[in-house]
Amino acid sequence: MEFLVASTVGLLTAAGVYLLLRARTFPVVLGLALLTYAVNVFLFAMGRLAINMPPVITATSPGYSDPLPQALVLTAIVISFGMTALLVVLALRAYLESDSDHVDIATDGDLKGGPH
Repeated sequence: MEFLVASTVGLLTAAGVYLLLRARTFPVVLGLALLTYAVNVFLFAMGRLAINMPPVITATSPGYSDPLPQALVLTAIVISFGMTALLVVLALRAYLESDSDHVDIATDGDLKGGPH
């Protein structure tokens, strides 16, 4: 089980970094989303993979699952949703302003100080 979770985190991270290095805005947004998913799975796995264990300690339970990573993941999901919405709006605004979806929108005229 741990190998599967570690492989999933590694695959999500690799795909996210690859998409971040693309020169278009939509793959960059998708890459950031994949990186947040990788971090969420990593945080969730930090609480030890306990199956069928209650989140609180009782006298009858043999163990418990740590509720702190679950709370951290829930908070990270809310924050990543807000950041993704902000990035989509910024990417849309940049596309409408420059008529291009390239991340680096510098043109030859920008580099030489000429007219746009």
